[in-house]
Amino acid sequence: MNILITAGVEIAVETFYQEAHSKPDANEFIFAYKITIINHNQFPVQLLSRHWKITHADRGVEHVNGEGVVGRQPVLYPNDSFEYVSGTNMRTPLGKMEGEYTFENKTNSVMFEVSIPVFNLTAPFVLN
Repeated sequence: MNILITAGVEIAVETFYQEAHSKPDANEFIFAYKITIINHNQFPVQLLSRHWKITHADRGVEHVNGEGVVGRQPVLYPNDSFEYVSGTNMRTPLGKMEGEYTFENKTNSVMFEVSIPVFNLTAPFVLN
């Protein structure tokens, strides 16, 4: 598990290779990831948007931007947590993801960025 705290918001990431949904012969490697977000601040925050940088082993890079996560823009009060599962389709069995969330401090409307820790996406068969 990769964990990073930025501006009082903790982001933890776990990854899972989805062998049943992957098609290695067609260069389709499916990974799921579980994100846990914990607000350690003394004020409520709202996750407004995300930016992902997805890097494939062949050095190809994709950028993905969007509102919220999994169709939601959760508000987290002090010590609240929010968890979601999502996924990505890689064209190589190795890669990595990293990014940022944009949050709003709900007490003063100030926006701030929270880093998502870099995490590796590795199909288990490449480790043998």
